[in-house]
Amino acid sequence: MNRVVVLGRGGAGKSTLAVRLGEVLSLPVVELDKRFWSAGLSPTPKEEWEVVQRRLVDAPQWVLDGDLGPYDVLDVRLRAADTVVVLDFPLWRCAWRALRRSREDLTFWRWVLTYRCRALPLVMDAIAEHAGTAELHVLKDPDGVERFLASANGATPRP
Repeated sequence: MNRVVVLGRGGAGKSTLAVRLGEVLSLPVVELDKRFWSAGLSPTPKEEWEVVQRRLVDAPQWVLDGDLGPYDVLDVRLRAADTVVVLDFPLWRCAWRALRRSREDLTFWRWVLTYRCRALPLVMDAIAEHAGTAELHVLKDPDGVERFLASANGATPRP
C-alpha cells in the first residue's frame, strides 16, 4: 500500500482512518477538505480541483482522505491509487459523529442522508471505471476498520 484513497459519507471517520493508516504505513496524509474548501466554504472549481489533485498524486506515496460529494472529481486520484477504502457506515453513526464535530449546512446533510442511495453507487462506479487494478476495501463498521488497520500493519510500503 503506497497510494491510498479513503472515501465515504460525511461523519464516517475518513480523516481518523487516514491518519491512523498513515501512521501504520509511514505515509504522508492529505486531508482533501482542507485543500478543497476556500474561505466561506466555497468549493474549488472542478478544473482547478483536477490540477490540484494531479500535483498531489505525483508524489510516490500518500493517503488522500476525502469524499467531496457532488463537487468532487474522483477519477484523478482513483487512477493513481493502488488501494481504495470506502467507509460504508450506517447513517445513524455518521449523523451522530457529524453532529458532535461541527455545524454543517443543508447541502451537507442532504448528501449525508442520501449517500447510500445516490452517492455511493456513483462512487462504486467510478472505482470500477478508474481504479480497476486497485485493491478495494469496503468497511461497514468500526470493527472492520480495526481489522483493516491490523492487516495493514503487516503491509510494508514499497521503496
